[in-house]
Amino acid sequence: MSGAATPTLGQAPIPDFKQRLGHPRPLWMLFMTEFWERFAFYGIRWALVLYIVAQFYSGDAAGEAPANRVYGAYLALVYAAAIFGGYVADRILGYQRSILLGAAIMATGLFLIAIPNEQIFKLGLATIVVGNGLFKPNISTMVGKLYAVGDERRDSGFTIFYMGINCGGFISPILTGILAEQVFGTSVMPAYKMVFLASGVGMLISLFWFWFGRRQLQGIGRPPQDSQGKQKVLYVFLAALVAIPVVYFLLALGAATLQWILLAMFLGLCGLLLWEGFREGSKQRDMVIAMLIIFTFNILFWMFFEQAGSSFTFLADKIVDRQLSESFTFPNAWFQSVNSLAIIALAPIIAWIWIVMRKANPSIPRKFGLGLIFNGLAFLLLVVVLTPLVVPAAGLDSLPSWLKWAPSVSPDSAFPAAAGKIPFWSLFMVYVIQSIGELCLSPIGLSMVTKLAPVRLVGFGMGGWFLSTGIGNNLSGIFAGVVSGEQGMSTSTALTGYGFGFLVLVGAGVLLFLIAPLVQKLMHGVK
Repeated sequence: MSGAATPTLGQAPIPDFKQRLGHPRPLWMLFMTEFWERFAFYGIRWALVLYIVAQFYSGDAAGEAPANRVYGAYLALVYAAAIFGGYVADRILGYQRSILLGAAIMATGLFLIAIPNEQIFKLGLATIVVGNGLFKPNISTMVGKLYAVGDERRDSGFTIFYMGINCGGFISPILTGILAEQVFGTSVMPAYKMVFLASGVGMLISLFWFWFGRRQLQGIGRPPQDSQGKQKVLYVFLAALVAIPVVYFLLALGAATLQWILLAMFLGLCGLLLWEGFREGSKQRDMVIAMLIIFTFNILFWMFFEQAGSSFTFLADKIVDRQLSESFTFPNAWFQSVNSLAIIALAPIIAWIWIVMRKANPSIPRKFGLGLIFNGLAFLLLVVVLTPLVVPAAGLDSLPSWLKWAPSVSPDSAFPAAAGKIPFWSLFMVYVIQSIGELCLSPIGLSMVTKLAPVRLVGFGMGGWFLSTGIGNNLSGIFAGVVSGEQGMSTSTALTGYGFGFLVLVGAGVLLFLIAPLVQKLMHGVK
């Protein structure tokens, strides 16, 4: 079948691409470009907080809380930077050049964080943020530009691309974990430097893969004819150099101060969307209100979901029994691969369930509610396995009043595991259950925004989605810091924190289920 398709009104003609496995050939080039970028991004995820504590706090557990907050702020800024990266590609540089420049800047940041100096480390994180902001939103946009709006292959093309993201996310923690703990270091003294260097190499592979493969795009993603001059690349590069110390300053402010800045940005953006909604009439007003309600619940979801690179890493390091046999200890890094593996395995099943349900298919608000509830059930599992460790040692009075119910859902005796630890399978299943929640919520988020945002402000609607996710990620670092406590994570602080997470998530999910008919009415038939 020809790769050409009749474009809709106002859309540039789609080139007659060569086909590979039923899709435009450039899709597979973009697949591998994104594979290596995600390899780099997720390769460092498991190591960041452990490295901060080991390198800058001399291994003192009191460093866990500040490490968690730095990680959450870093993730929040990654999402905030995506808003500006999309604008640069749309209005100034074009998608191809934005991707190349972003890849080069991101690779530089990954190599910088390998230098054992706290200021340079944070400067490296800021550099990664700026580079990722130019790269991440624009590589996804390029996929959409390979298909006409009405092309029935578009959804499956994005599904293939999504698999590239998760394949990179699956492989990188395994490989970087082996390099750090078996090849260049040990499980007691991991060589974190090799994690960062390997991720930097992965980002360079992504850069060169796109550099040599972009001819396949036949001009898609290049800047307009009147903006072909390369001087704009220099201007954007100089602007990025200015942005890096700004991001560094925001990181240095701390997660609490950053939260106020992000919240102010979010409220301002919501106000603009509401103003436009009221201006366009009651129907658009209602749709904007529905979208903002969903944004609020999105913040809660990511606040608790994004514990993988922070508190769950310390949980795995200190409280999970990873000794699977006399000769094999499951590496901490490998837990980071479980989410990607679960997404790859479960995404087709979840999609099939939605199709089979047909008219009984849950509405958008109820799918979000399911996402919150599944996320909460993951925390309930942690409560179940942690309670037998805390109550016998410290007594029932050691639990907060709102957690007195915990022993009633826990077994009388601990699950089989080493003394003072929870079994390996429990954390493994936490990632799997959270992945189900992610599949209920995340895939429909951006699609929902394009349908509910005012036509003139769809870009700002996307910005609201990214900012809500970023706020959630920053809160995740603050929450993880509370879970770790002032002296480092213990079974008691973990139980209290994760019990709170369960109550908030399930409560929010049930609330969203209850108000779903109202939210759906505000959406005026959008599904």
